[in-house]
Amino acid sequence: MAATIIMSGSIFVLTCGALPNVAVGQSLKSSPAVATEASTAGAKTDQVRFDALREEGFEALYNLDYEGARRRFRELTRLFPDHPAGPQYLAASLWVQTLNESRRLQASLYNTESFYAKTEEKTDPKLVAQFRELTRQAKQLAEERIRRDPKDAEALYFLGASEALKAAFAAAVERSFLSALRDGQNSVERHREVIKLDPTFHDAEVSIGTYDYVAGTLPLPVKILATVGGVRGSRKRGLETLERVARKGRWARDDARVLLLGLFKRERRFAEALVLARELAAKYPRNYLFKLEAADALVAQAAIDRQTNPSAVANAEREAFAVFDALLQPERSIKSRDSTAPFAPPRPLDLIHFSYGESLLTAGQAERAAKEFLAAATIAGAEPGLATIARLRAAQSLDVAGKRKEALVHYAAVLTRLNVYDSHQEAKRGLREIYQRPGLANVSSGGVSKASGSDESGRGHAGKP
Repeated sequence: MAATIIMSGSIFVLTCGALPNVAVGQSLKSSPAVATEASTAGAKTDQVRFDALREEGFEALYNLDYEGARRRFRELTRLFPDHPAGPQYLAASLWVQTLNESRRLQASLYNTESFYAKTEEKTDPKLVAQFRELTRQAKQLAEERIRRDPKDAEALYFLGASEALKAAFAAAVERSFLSALRDGQNSVERHREVIKLDPTFHDAEVSIGTYDYVAGTLPLPVKILATVGGVRGSRKRGLETLERVARKGRWARDDARVLLLGLFKRERRFAEALVLARELAAKYPRNYLFKLEAADALVAQAAIDRQTNPSAVANAEREAFAVFDALLQPERSIKSRDSTAPFAPPRPLDLIHFSYGESLLTAGQAERAAKEFLAAATIAGAEPGLATIARLRAAQSLDVAGKRKEALVHYAAVLTRLNVYDSHQEAKRGLREIYQRPGLANVSSGGVSKASGSDESGRGHAGKP
């Protein structure tokens, strides 16, 4: 259920209502405090405070300041204990931080079937328990409001959002894809009820559009099982729905744009993805992931244009490589110069080196790519799963560069590490046969491996496993 958890690109994905920036204009309407005319002024004050905390929290979250976001969301929970927003947002922040720390906020990672392969990675049971407790609280509070008013559209929205968030967590963290589909379907049903009650509640269409797209693009084995369970979708309709939210949504416009950024790349609409990445990078300047997304889109589009517009290709690659070089420069302590400066998240150098390697390989610079992949695999603090994949990609890059003996060393090294996605399968393949670089027309600069011909798994070797 790749798209459900994007988050983009790197990012963030993203979603399926997991970051419910909902319209909260009526969020306090069921509180006894607003039941009389005398409390109207207080209710308006409460609403202003509610909106401010929500907005500040998601501003922090999109800028990767997880603790700053949670401070706002915990205050939201304290001030409005009967509202599902607090625990829901806390659960969303926990999910997004988990993806970032495991380097899974990279949209391109979900664009290959490698993501669906078995893995030896384990999920922290304490994390799972904390997440489930928060989503349980959000669901319970939403259901209590619905019992008081079955036509409470916002409460229905939050009920669906809790199911959507559970779906995103199941797919991206627990890798339980059928469970994710079930929760996602429950979310969509709730949000369709919201649209029936209020056709202008476009924020509720984020989950509907995402689910529609995901159900329409599942790998064949998963799709067969899903169809038996009554799950059907349309990638075209899903994209159109998300584009509508990006234009007309009230609070969920950026959620939709982040999702579209990842999906446009999957659809090879790189120019449109680049526009979104640049817009989001300008709006959230402390989020380096949007910069990586922009660089990725530049190189991917250049690969398509290589034969027809070589001058544009050179400019695009130069701009992309400059982004990586800038992000790899030693970070200066802004806080030491200005105590009022906003939080600046530490850059994950392993991810930056890895992304740089993918772009260099796409650009035909295999030997340089191998060096970046090895840097990603060996740098201090490298995330273990990404380090495994990076070493695999280094071996494949060395094959492309004609350095077979060196490639064999790194294929063998992959087999000594935990099996992440299909890394062991690909390493064994690499030991048997030389990795074949895919044709440029089918190259995408993200993911564990690249597309070749009609093989959507992205493997560069001839044939399938």
